[in-house]
Amino acid sequence: MTKGETKQIEKMARAHGLKDFKWIQPKSIITGHWVRAKCIYGCPSYGKKACCPPELPSVGECQQFFTEYRSGLLFHFAVKFENPEMRFAWGKKINKEMLELEREVFLAGFYKAFMLSANPCRICEKCKASKQECRNPGVARPTLEGFCVDVYATARKMGYPIQVLKGFEEEMNRFGLLLVE
Repeated sequence: MTKGETKQIEKMARAHGLKDFKWIQPKSIITGHWVRAKCIYGCPSYGKKACCPPELPSVGECQQFFTEYRSGLLFHFAVKFENPEMRFAWGKKINKEMLELEREVFLAGFYKAFMLSANPCRICEKCKASKQECRNPGVARPTLEGFCVDVYATARKMGYPIQVLKGFEEEMNRFGLLLVE
């Protein structure tokens, strides 16, 4: 990508209120089988949502996917809620902005633009359990974790703060990714 193209995409991101980001080479994204194992053996959404495993590509396919891109914007969202239930509406809003950015970048000629969300999809009030049943397959997107990304190691590698939280009163650090070519 040219310097002009990166500036163009950065301007679009800021226009959507997405201001904390860094360019990343997707081949430097750290993935792992353990991330998928956490989905299988620790997430209540496993097997119940169209954007969650087992509806997603295998670990190897996810790793291969990142090699098909040369650039990406890793977005950082630091947020703290007085009421933990507020995180759901916030997550839906952030995902919407990121989807709108993905569309704008695509329409600007970056035909491979693809977003991995910072939060579970939540486009619909009640998610269907399979991609075949999904009501919004054109905009439903998985999280970085769903695509086997070790978010902790990748974020730290990029100089972002992230730690295991002990409670909802602590500030969260969430991350999303827009891949472009």
